[in-house]
Amino acid sequence: PPPPSSGVSLLQMLAILERTDIATRGPEDPQAWFQFAEASRLMYADRDRYVADPAFVRVPVQGLLDPAYVATRAALIGESAGPAPAAGVPPGLTAKLGADATNEAAGTSHFVVVDREGNVASMTTTVESLFGSGRAVDGFFLNNQLTDFSFRPVEDGVPVANAVAPGKRPRSSMAPTIVLDREGRFVAAVGSPGGSAILTYNAKTLVGLLAWGLTMQQAIDLPNLYARGADFFGEVPKFPAAVLEGLKARGIEVKAGRGEESGLHGVIVRPGGTLEGGADPRREGEWRSTPAAPASVR
Repeated sequence: PPPPSSGVSLLQMLAILERTDIATRGPEDPQAWFQFAEASRLMYADRDRYVADPAFVRVPVQGLLDPAYVATRAALIGESAGPAPAAGVPPGLTAKLGADATNEAAGTSHFVVVDREGNVASMTTTVESLFGSGRAVDGFFLNNQLTDFSFRPVEDGVPVANAVAPGKRPRSSMAPTIVLDREGRFVAAVGSPGGSAILTYNAKTLVGLLAWGLTMQQAIDLPNLYARGADFFGEVPKFPAAVLEGLKARGIEVKAGRGEESGLHGVIVRPGGTLEGGADPRREGEWRSTPAAPASVR
């Protein structure tokens, strides 16, 4: 999905990872998770600075995905984690923008559906925090999406891209994803709730599926790692001890307390047209299938 959602940011993170050797590694390799964490931090630095409602702010979508620019961002991944990375200066940027101060909640839902005719839906929806504003009208809860705007409209006199304004849509981390092959055929669909960590949840699952050859359920079950700014949160008990030690040697100490609330759903097409699904055990949800695969998928 385009801005003010964060599809461009998920694509940028995958493009940064494409310029590493993460695909030759695997989930037991601390270097793979180090590269993942550093790509995540670079992505969030750009996303937090530039992604907002394009009706109010020019979002440099093409610049953020420009191959030369992505290469300069990937080149910042060194031997160890340093201070929080700064936002880059992507091509097409027309105005200086201040640092963001948005505090996103995690009150979102997601589902993936593939029907008998081969139609595919990957849908993320939210009313922001639990029960939104806490007010209901005719059976529908009203959202409190105002909290998805930056809590600070300017920084040292410089406007912030995601500042609140009348009629403006707040930035969203929602990034439901459908993967197609080079011929435009359906390959997979994934997505998750989880506030700003949605991007790393989806990226983790896509790396597991497309780079490491895992099943959908194995990719969903991979430990979550949410690296943003100077923070490194994740599912500490789920990481092998050797991975945690390797990350610590590279300047990353994974802490519990954020990054555990994914609710991933996904479907992937396997050889012969078989549909393989998975659902996140961290939240409610399940994978259901009917005996007949969609004709167009076959």
